Amino acid sequence: MFGLGNPELGVMMLALFVVFIMFGFPIAFTLMALGVGFGYLAMGDTVFQLVVQRTYSVMANDVLVSIPLFVFMGYIIERANILDRLFHSIQLAIGGLPGSLAIATLATCAIFATATGIVGAVVTLMGLLAFPAMLRAGYDVRLSAGVVCAGGCLGILIPPSVMLILYGATAGVSVPKLYAGALFPGLLLAGLYMVYVLVVCMLKPELAPKLPADQRARLGFDWDKDKSFLIRYLIIAALLVPVTFVGVLGMEWLANVLRAAVTPAGQRLVVIDYEVPAGVFWTLGAGAAAGLVMLLLLGKTVFWSLASSFFPLTLLIMSVLGAIFFGIATPTEAAAVGSLGSLILAAAYKSLTVQKLKESVFLTGRTSAMVCWLFVGSFIFSSIFAYLGGHEPIKAFMAWVNPSPTVFLIITQVIIFVLGWPLEWTEIIVIFVPIFLPLLQQFGIDPLFFGILIALNIQTSFLSPPVAMAPFYLKGVAPAYVTINQIFSGVMPFLWIVLLAMVLVYIFPGIALWLPNYLY
Repeated sequence: MFGLGNPELGVMMLALFVVFIMFGFPIAFTLMALGVGFGYLAMGDTVFQLVVQRTYSVMANDVLVSIPLFVFMGYIIERANILDRLFHSIQLAIGGLPGSLAIATLATCAIFATATGIVGAVVTLMGLLAFPAMLRAGYDVRLSAGVVCAGGCLGILIPPSVMLILYGATAGVSVPKLYAGALFPGLLLAGLYMVYVLVVCMLKPELAPKLPADQRARLGFDWDKDKSFLIRYLIIAALLVPVTFVGVLGMEWLANVLRAAVTPAGQRLVVIDYEVPAGVFWTLGAGAAAGLVMLLLLGKTVFWSLASSFFPLTLLIMSVLGAIFFGIATPTEAAAVGSLGSLILAAAYKSLTVQKLKESVFLTGRTSAMVCWLFVGSFIFSSIFAYLGGHEPIKAFMAWVNPSPTVFLIITQVIIFVLGWPLEWTEIIVIFVPIFLPLLQQFGIDPLFFGILIALNIQTSFLSPPVAMAPFYLKGVAPAYVTINQIFSGVMPFLWIVLLAMVLVYIFPGIALWLPNYLY
């Protein structure tokens, strides 16, 4: 009609989408309007049949049922005031470390991220709870802002992440495998954040003054006088490492011997259900033992504080994720159990009211509707884009460049990093990631590994200006004297840490692939 070929129409459709989004048009309906409009130009009335088919296929996707359940679980926990208890107990446990409030904030964000997966909720709540506490304690504004924003974004990576569910449905990758693959990179990123804060606060104590003596006195012992505590705990933890390693090897060897035992007729003497590796139990047992030893050393005050907040929430999270990892339940079934568990937990804390339940249901419906309409729009858009051959210019460009798999990964991650400046993660996942997916097989790249790198990379879309939703969430609840430029300045070191985590995962892919390969 315009003297353009189909691939050119596809590129024009993509360019117009970016322009409309920059003007603030609704994402889902922009996708549908562009898809139907350009589809009508290319195929006529047939496009309406395609729209109906793609909409039905999206609504019939069982994986998406877990989204409203996980979101509901997160909103119930958010409104049960569990975060206040959690932050307070972790603050007590590490109150004498340099930058203890910042580290407690990051630890709380990491734990809470596994329960919600809702970035806006975590950043806003920590902005109301931890950010003022750090400012009152004399912490640097930039450091405090960076900690809240970076920690609050962990929910997009650490399971149960809604983003991973969308990526799994888009790329056809198992969501349990994605959850297993994202667990260690998420913990790695959270650990790197904490190490950075600890080192910076040790080198520049003026950025994070120690807690007053009256607050440290509530710990049950004085960190300044009992300097040997950390040394004792590190020695005990170091002794548990070889014990765990020997235990894993021993159990693996015993299991392999029993599984290999056969009769002369070729039939097994012993039949063992080995779906859950024995080494997993040994590792969890060693971790639990280390935690118990630490609690005994910390004292009764901290123990009961953690027992009333940290343990119940951690047990709920481990139950949900464990059921998914070990194949006991599908993500949807585990999410349903998690939702029920969050209601029981809120009732146990006497925080479950009719008003809070109504608010959680309303927010869940609103969020789920947004995600589902977004998915419908993205499927319609991507189907028309593929029909027009919009991928062909990209394939032609890659053929012209002829990159190695490493260079291809670098190119795609740089593109996604740059897209994170003007766009949110939803647009990146549902529009731009499908453009690269057909090329993965050509370069021999595992879609699961590619998804984990994207999940790490998309942390930057929440932190890097000019969109940077996390800083804007924080600015909305921060004191008036805190400027957006101070918040942006505070998140910049954490952006570099995200890039470091991506490099580590690429150099050592076992960080992302070991657990899914081991479990499945």
